[in-house]
Amino acid sequence: MRALRTWAVTTAIVTVLGPLAGLLWARIAPAVRYVVVQGEPLLADPDGQGPIGADARFALIAVAAGLGCGAVAYLFGGRGNDAALILALAAGGLAAAVLAWRTGHHVGLAGFERAVRGAPDGRTVTGVADLRATGVLVFWPLLAVAAYGVLELLVKRLPAGDGGLARAGEADQVGGGELDLQAAPTGRDVDRGES
Repeated sequence: MRALRTWAVTTAIVTVLGPLAGLLWARIAPAVRYVVVQGEPLLADPDGQGPIGADARFALIAVAAGLGCGAVAYLFGGRGNDAALILALAAGGLAAAVLAWRTGHHVGLAGFERAVRGAPDGRTVTGVADLRATGVLVFWPLLAVAAYGVLELLVKRLPAGDGGLARAGEADQVGGGELDLQAAPTGRDVDRGES
């Protein structure tokens, strides 16, 4: 039950970040020009910097968001939640990426469609942010899971069975109890024997 709750809460938190990322993408995406031909918008320069730049900026936002989500989930996750958190990062990251795409694309879309409808053939209009390389949608979940995994490898939290509480004379302490001053009886020197 705890794992399911962890998964649901983490997925929801990551998913909510999607529309915010979409608004950022719509704001920083380069302008893309379209030519109206028979009432349809066609890219004025399909191989130009505008469409490529929009995809690249979405990819950068997805990479940063994925790395950030993975790091935060690792820092606040705690032992015993690893599977639930990894699944949540994957599901929430994918949902967030799709929401970012759809949100960013819809910013200014009504005005763009109005301009296209009222434009004569040959007129150029500025479009809205659009994603052509939809494969970048997986950057967010992949990098979130990867960041979590790399942090687990580098930091190596305590093993699952260790509660992290060191008690006197435990084997995981330096010297295994021989150098543990708390384990020595009072008034006696363990190393020299009794006097």
